[in-house]
Amino acid sequence: MLHGTKAHLPVGELLVPGRGSNFETGRTANHVYVTQTLDAAVWGAELAAGEGPGRIYIVEPTGALEDDPNVTDKKFPGNPTRSYRTREPVKVVGELTDWEGHSPEQVQAMRDGLAELSRQGRAVIDD
Repeated sequence: MLHGTKAHLPVGELLVPGRGSNFETGRTANHVYVTQTLDAAVWGAELAAGEGPGRIYIVEPTGALEDDPNVTDKKFPGNPTRSYRTREPVKVVGELTDWEGHSPEQVQAMRDGLAELSRQGRAVIDD
């Protein structure tokens, strides 16, 4: 499993619900989000709040996972991004350092699209 963020995390760190959201200022995340696809983890790393480079961690969930409803069926029928969430801790077991991000233009286009959804009141995160 993978987790994309900008936070610098040591191996052994537990990611737990109840911390600030990576994607909405002032919001507390009720879940920890993980994926089995590198592309989804890359987007998580690139779009996460914070300064510095995006990071992708190899993680092990300690409890049950459920499909992430923010992408499953809302945006992609089924779960092709293999994105999940959990209310249980997720343990960092390593970091992927050899990954390629999207172009600056692609990242900006995604940020612009998300900002437009927000302006329209459609940027709803089911957490």
